[in-house]
Amino acid sequence: MLVLLDLDDTLCNTWEAGKYTLLRLLPHLLRKRKFRALFYIITSRYRDLEQIRELHLMDLDKILERAMKKVYSHIPQDDIDEMFELVDRVFFSNLKLFPDAEPFLKGLRDMGARIILITDSSSYWQRKKLEYLGIRDYFDGIIISGETGHSKFEMHNFILAKKLFPAESEIYMVGDRDETDMKGGKSIGAVTILVNRGYFRGRGTKNADYVVRNLREALEVIRREHEKRA
Repeated sequence: MLVLLDLDDTLCNTWEAGKYTLLRLLPHLLRKRKFRALFYIITSRYRDLEQIRELHLMDLDKILERAMKKVYSHIPQDDIDEMFELVDRVFFSNLKLFPDAEPFLKGLRDMGARIILITDSSSYWQRKKLEYLGIRDYFDGIIISGETGHSKFEMHNFILAKKLFPAESEIYMVGDRDETDMKGGKSIGAVTILVNRGYFRGRGTKNADYVVRNLREALEVIRREHEKRA
């Protein structure tokens, strides 16, 4: 059995930690009189960045720089560095595993599953999360878009995951985003399980075989499917 897993908002509260970070960033921008940046965040215009695929390969400081340059034609690098230090510190002080994450990972291990993480963003940012959360050793493979040069909008990383364990024909994909996790899982014949929480909660699905509320339910789906195949 091969289980492919997303990280952000599937195993950990990335969006929630991001919201706390944005709230801490607002008074900083106010003090610095960065009113246009303040307006950009308050009006959620940063959501325009979702569909820029190269952002799924980048470090947080580069994403922050990209966002600020959408607002200002020129912004001193020192200002960006100061914002990044604040964002990095506040984000990691609020980042946590969901309570069901480790029981889910242990449950998969008890079933003899091979577990591969497929995640977007930079190598530095995602590996730092894994070390901070203490879950690195659960994974038999880690595929990060910043290392492969391909985001989850493409099939490449899903095909790569399948090639790591070619003998495994029973494959599951568990994640929180339909147009990446679920679509990518479908492309390699996986049973796709959408965890309906985090930033993309409630956006609907075209590619999920199952929609669940949490990882406890996801584990039950995998157990049932595995027993049927057995």
